[in-house]
Amino acid sequence: MQENFDQIKAKIEKILDAELPEKPDEKWLLETFGLARSPAREGLDGLLLPTRDLVKQGGKRWRPVFMVLCAKMAAQSQDKVQAAYELSPLLEFVHTASLIHDDIEDRAQERRGSPCAYITRGLDTALNAGSWLYFKAASCIKKSSLPAAQKIVCHELYEMELRRLHLGQALDIAWHRAPELFPAVEDYKAMVQLKTGTLSSMAARLGFLAAGASEELVQKAGLVAAGIGMGFQILDDVQNLTSGNPGKKRGDDIVEGKKSLPVLLHVQKKPEDKQKLAALFQRAAEQGIQSPAVEEAIGLLESSGSIKEAYDFGNACAKDKALELTSLLRDNGSGAARMIFDLFAKIQR
Repeated sequence: MQENFDQIKAKIEKILDAELPEKPDEKWLLETFGLARSPAREGLDGLLLPTRDLVKQGGKRWRPVFMVLCAKMAAQSQDKVQAAYELSPLLEFVHTASLIHDDIEDRAQERRGSPCAYITRGLDTALNAGSWLYFKAASCIKKSSLPAAQKIVCHELYEMELRRLHLGQALDIAWHRAPELFPAVEDYKAMVQLKTGTLSSMAARLGFLAAGASEELVQKAGLVAAGIGMGFQILDDVQNLTSGNPGKKRGDDIVEGKKSLPVLLHVQKKPEDKQKLAALFQRAAEQGIQSPAVEEAIGLLESSGSIKEAYDFGNACAKDKALELTSLLRDNGSGAARMIFDLFAKIQR
């Protein structure tokens, strides 16, 4: 019997919950810290409360679901898919850690409909907890049922992708700190391939790796999946300027000075608007989300059709790369290839 999305997500949620427990037991303490007994509770709370809160507040979970579907698609026997499930924290915890740090760097106010961790828990606690979660994420590799040689590959992959993610973030920070700086569209795409595409790439590679696919297929899957992640990020940026992202306000990317694809397509068409857009970014940053500059900037982008153009590109990118990924292998009867299409169709809505 084929699993549906809800069944896959339920298994993933159970694994994530066990890795960030509400009440840590002796086994968890020993595995996580090498400690036989609990230290002062406030120490554990400083790590678990900010991270667990954000994980439990939701999220699409598309990255670990995508990884499991890749494993299902590539596996010759479905018993190998279990290892992909076991690696779920590697993707979801890295993503969560990056959100905690992103919110600090962007001076964001809300995440998933609630105040950001650095606001509710304090800047020092949020920084420490987010950093810890990057390391906690990798602990699932040791506990997984993968052969020892594959575990080494997983660690190498994880370390490389984390370095790439932070390089992408460094570019994003540099661009939004300078209102007058508008990078080239191709530079933006390269940044997104690093910042967002890296976890999509890691999901595909881990799924194919768990399934026992060849090194060549693992590498091909990762390269193609990075494009899916880029498509997702572009669609997410478009949503920010239209309906607004879940748990955030429409146009808060303007407040944060994000040089998203709609912005860059607009200045490519109308370079004379660079100074005006820079001034709108500056006003929005100073006045906050209620600033008239937010809607004025969005109206400017709409007037050139840049938001629609970015949506079309992101949509085509996600669909084309999903098709390319699923065409790497013959259908093994798992139904996973079709589910990958459906997964990204859901994300695009």
